[in-house]
Amino acid sequence: MSSSTSCTATHRTTMDGLNQFDGSDHQYFHEGSRGRHDLWDSRLFNYASWEVLRFLLSNLRFWVEEYRVDGFRFDGVTSMIYNHHGIGTGFSGNYNEYYGEHSQVDLEALTYLKLANHMMHSLYPNCITIAEEVSGMPGLCRPVAEGGVGFDYRMGMAVPDLYIKLLKEIKDEDWNMGHIAHTLINRRRTENTVAYCECHDQCLVGDKTIAFWLMDAEMYVNMSVLSPLTPVMSRGLALHKMFRLLTIAMGGEAYLNFMGNEFGHPEWVDFPRHGNNFSYKYARRQWGLIKDPLLRYKFLNEFDHAMICACKSTGWLATPPDQEYMSCAHEDDKVIVFERGNMVFLLNFHASKSFADYRVGVRMAGSYRLLLSTDSARFDGHSLIDESVQYLAREEPYQNRPCSMLVYLPSRVGLALIRV
Repeated sequence: MSSSTSCTATHRTTMDGLNQFDGSDHQYFHEGSRGRHDLWDSRLFNYASWEVLRFLLSNLRFWVEEYRVDGFRFDGVTSMIYNHHGIGTGFSGNYNEYYGEHSQVDLEALTYLKLANHMMHSLYPNCITIAEEVSGMPGLCRPVAEGGVGFDYRMGMAVPDLYIKLLKEIKDEDWNMGHIAHTLINRRRTENTVAYCECHDQCLVGDKTIAFWLMDAEMYVNMSVLSPLTPVMSRGLALHKMFRLLTIAMGGEAYLNFMGNEFGHPEWVDFPRHGNNFSYKYARRQWGLIKDPLLRYKFLNEFDHAMICACKSTGWLATPPDQEYMSCAHEDDKVIVFERGNMVFLLNFHASKSFADYRVGVRMAGSYRLLLSTDSARFDGHSLIDESVQYLAREEPYQNRPCSMLVYLPSRVGLALIRV
């Protein structure tokens, strides 16, 4: 586990930071319209300036040496590396969109990112750099020595967008399992991806968190264990855990969480700024919520802890691509089955249908035991599954897999099985 901070080179508003530091608009930024982002009301650095490069690179070293951060999430990389900043531009994956005279790539910004990655990895070999980038720029996460930009990971930005769209616009019974699964596995396998459920805007002031989309106002009245587990709360707690298990199982080679979202923190973080009259009221997380024995936040936090420990102990994030396989994305059953190494993940998103003997195709025969269940009593589940049971996979082909086994899969439950 590591702690990273955001590097927001393109998100400094005209009211903050170095804007007009010397009275001009171009000491650190491009002059005129080139130095302004029309949608974000922010200034754009002049990466061709030696002093700008010295300032930005020194800033990265400062955070590592003074605050001991483990790495950086570079915000708005798409805005940096294209002269059009990604505004009104779609990307199909055609290489002409990234290379050549018509690509609109900002070579000065791209060179800065290469310098930043080369410097950080040379001075601090364990430093992790992550790019928030939506265009799919090839080579972004390949070493500079190979001609890449040098990032360790790119953000899997389609995943949190998918979850918000599901919760805001689509009924549970209309969720498309194939689309969900494809969104999670659709990535370049030669470039590492960070999977995550919620973006920074769902941690800071912005969009609602997944917990709030799921449970909304009931979080304020029914989060107590003394309150009845209403249908809204039961659904919300179940899907909150399932989304996280699905994401860390299928979404990438690393997993990211914005602090507090793992246990469904009920409020945004809002730092002092011009828009809130520089108030400190919400510039904190209420960690006491997970320590209160009468609140259900502790169950979500306990599940997150168990999930991370299971991932760390088995090392499934490092599984080679040729040992990953999605054998099932069943639209009527609302079930997704995914293999990763010696792990099998099963998720039943059906709102009402449970399966007593659900046949699952797997790569290897043998015994499988339950490693993690979202329905466990210690995570405030309904405890419908006997966690001591082992599942026997026989050499009976199913779903294009050489072996198969029968599993009890209740409604709105996610399971992680490991071969023993």
